[in-house]
This record gives sequence, C-alpha cells and structure tokens, in this order.
Amino acid sequence: MIRVLAVASEVFPFVKTGGLADVVGALPGALKAHDVEMRVMVPGYPAVKAALTNGEAVHIFAELQGGAATLLAGTARGLDLLVLDAPHLFDRPGNPYLGPTGADWPDNWRRFAALSFAAAEVGRGRIVAFVPDVVHCHDWQAALAAVYLRYSDRAGAKAIVTIHNLAFQGNFGASVFASLGLPAAAFSIAGVEYYGGVGYLKGGLQLADAITTVSPTYAKEICTPEGGMGLDGLMRARRDVLTGILNGADTDVWDPETDAHLTAPYDVAHLRLRALNKRAIEDRFGLKAGDGPIFSVVSRLTWQKGIDILAASVDALVARGARFAILGSGDAVLESLLAAAAARHRGQVAVIGGYDEPLSHLLQGGADAIVVPSRFEPCGLTQFYGLRYGCMPVVARVGGLADSIIDANDAALNAGVATGLQFLPVDAVALEAALIRALELHRDVRTWQTMQKRGMRSDVSWAKSSRHYADLYRRLAGRPDA
Repeated sequence: MIRVLAVASEVFPFVKTGGLADVVGALPGALKAHDVEMRVMVPGYPAVKAALTNGEAVHIFAELQGGAATLLAGTARGLDLLVLDAPHLFDRPGNPYLGPTGADWPDNWRRFAALSFAAAEVGRGRIVAFVPDVVHCHDWQAALAAVYLRYSDRAGAKAIVTIHNLAFQGNFGASVFASLGLPAAAFSIAGVEYYGGVGYLKGGLQLADAITTVSPTYAKEICTPEGGMGLDGLMRARRDVLTGILNGADTDVWDPETDAHLTAPYDVAHLRLRALNKRAIEDRFGLKAGDGPIFSVVSRLTWQKGIDILAASVDALVARGARFAILGSGDAVLESLLAAAAARHRGQVAVIGGYDEPLSHLLQGGADAIVVPSRFEPCGLTQFYGLRYGCMPVVARVGGLADSIIDANDAALNAGVATGLQFLPVDAVALEAALIRALELHRDVRTWQTMQKRGMRSDVSWAKSSRHYADLYRRLAGRPDA
C-alpha cells in the first residue's frame, strides 16, 4: 500500500472554480484499484466544513499564519479528507481566491503558505495514523509544501508538484518571505526567489522530487519560450523529472445514462432522446426552435480561452444557420462582446453568466457541439465530457486538446477513428473554418451519429492515467514493484 497526501485549494463536489477541483475529487477513487490510499487536504472553507460532519481533530497548530488552526480528519461524499480549519484564513463566503470586489484576497500568500506548511507537517509524520510516502501538491496554492519539505531538518515524504495551468504562479513581493518560516537560504535562485520576489510555484518546481503536467503535449509546450510563461528555462533544466499525464473524467459524475441534470437521460443506443435536452436548452437560453446545430461554450470568459476569437466568428456562423448557447463569466470586455453578439442575434445567440454545474451538464447532453478555442490548454475536461455525452468537441490543437481529440479529416473519417474537429492556428479564421466543417458534417446525419457514438464509447476515464500516477508514486517511494 502506497500512502499519498494530495493537497489542493479546491475539490469537487465541495468547492470548484474549474477543472482542478474535478481532478482532485476524482483521482482518489481511481487510485484505489492500484493499492494507493490517498487523502486530500483542503482549506476549511465554509462549504467544506459543512460537508465534513464527522471531522475529528488530529492536530492543533497553536499559531499558523496569524491564528490557531486545527487539522480535521473525516470523510465526505466518499473522499477521505484532511481539512485545515483556520477561520482567520478560510472562513469566508464565495470564491476561494477572490474577495467581494472580484480582486484577489490580499492575504492569499498567507492563506496558501499555511495550507502548504500544514501539508508538509503531515508529510513529516505529524499524524501518526497517516504518514504519507508522497505529498502530491496541486498548482501554486500547494506548491510551497515541496519547499517546506526540502528545507526541513526532519525526514519526510517525497513531493510531486502538478501544474494544472502554468499561467497562475503565485508570485508575491519579497516582503512576505520573512513570514514564511523558511531559512534565509531559501530566498535564492535555488529556492523561492523569483525576479526579486517570492514565487510559490517556482519554488515548488525548483525543489519537487517530480513534476507532472496534465497532458503530454502541455509538458512539451511549457519547455518553450512561447508556452513556458517565464519558467521555460526551469522546465528545461528539470525535464528529467517532468512527466505529462493526461487527465481523465469522473465517469460516475459524468454519465448521460444516469445524469439527473438532464431532461432526458440517454445512452449510445438512444441518441434520439438528446433532442429533448436540446429543446430544454432552447427554452433555457431563449433560442429559436429548430433542427440546426447548437454550439455550446462552457468556459471562463478569458483571453486564454479564446473567447475574443469566438466573438469575432459569431456573425459569420449565425449567417450559416448556427446557434450559440454560452455559459460562463470572466473578463468584462469579453462579456460585453458576447452580450453585444447576443443582442444582434436574438434567438440565435444567448449568454448565461456565472458558473452553473447542472446547466453545464444539460449543455453537454443537448447541444450538438462543445467549442473550446483556447490559445493554450494544459488539458481541459469539457472535451472529455463532450465525448462522453455525444456533444461533438471542436477544439484548438493545443495541449491536452490535441492529445484527446482526433480530427475529422478525410483520412480519419475513412479509417473510422475521428472523434471531433481540431483547428490551428488559434485565430478567428481557423475557428470559423472548423465550425463551418462542423455545420457540413452535421448535415451528414449518418457520419455525425457515427462520430457521436464513437466518442461515447471511447475511454475517457481515469483508468489509464491513474495507473501512471500509481507507478510514479511507487518509484518515488522506492517501491516500484510494490
């Protein structure tokens, strides 16, 4: 048995702002088949503490970044959790990272240093009942745990840092260093120092025993100046411990046959029932009824996600009969562009703001295609959900999107392997061309349905990827044949 402590700032189904939460929530269950016991450490946000009804105090920190904190152990929704109950840091409603004004909490550096320190303490054997072999740190909010472990005077677990998105690095001013409880030597190029400040992710990547990203292609992209977000030199220097492991989908949560969020659940033999979900989308979004395709978008509305490219393509696609149902929020300028498109094309383009988990399921279960025009995408999960639900993925050929979708070119169609459509370069012209191809394919009902069924039968689960993680844990623990 290998024991692993996963550390993350969010976990589905308790707190979610993106795909990170889905991954952290799904991986523990998938690893059970590989004799890996994983517990997940998360901050004690109100929603997490409300779900942890059987929490038991297993350690008390008399002082942790400005106040007392208690580490609670318990289970909720099938997950074994360690919850860092630090009210002065985490007892705040709403988004885990942003205050009421939409700006970052000014003490985020302190909040996630506390989470990382607590994780390192568990990695050093602080809880006798659970001494992990590996501490698996997700993104910058947990990456500092690898630094605390490396600079400890006590033996501890090995550390993995997984990059879900290198664009978010947790960089702060040099003034915070004095409050981190690290030795002076840690403020160096070999530690957390980054352009004169403190880099949480940079430090974790510098000192982790292993680094993973969430797709093989993204692992290559971050080693280039174009994709490395200023850390490409470090990534190249640490290439020998860098691995790309493609994410998977939680096929229990995302199952069109049993999904309670759908108007009409269905399976691959009953695709006709998707029409009822399509009607429900028309009603919810105020789209004109019709048989033409609905292109859905479920995304943060940001430059990274290519939303400006989408907005520039809408007029031409609507003229060809396309309809768009868009769910998301983000950059105010991009929100305005989409709102203007919806105003120009009432009944054909509609936007619902915010994050809505049930509605995201309905869009996968009733829309004809899911559009993911990201400029870069470490992995992405919406394309997996699209495959699972027969909602055709139309994606940029980047990162994990390139690794998970097979383009419907002539060769792939003739070979019977196509599962979606890809485009490159990532610009409005190429996206428009891909969506026109999708419109043409949609008219060929037999080919379209064949691709839908192929996607629904494909394995998008964690089965293969969880085995890769288990093998990595064993190697780090010195038990490769365990």
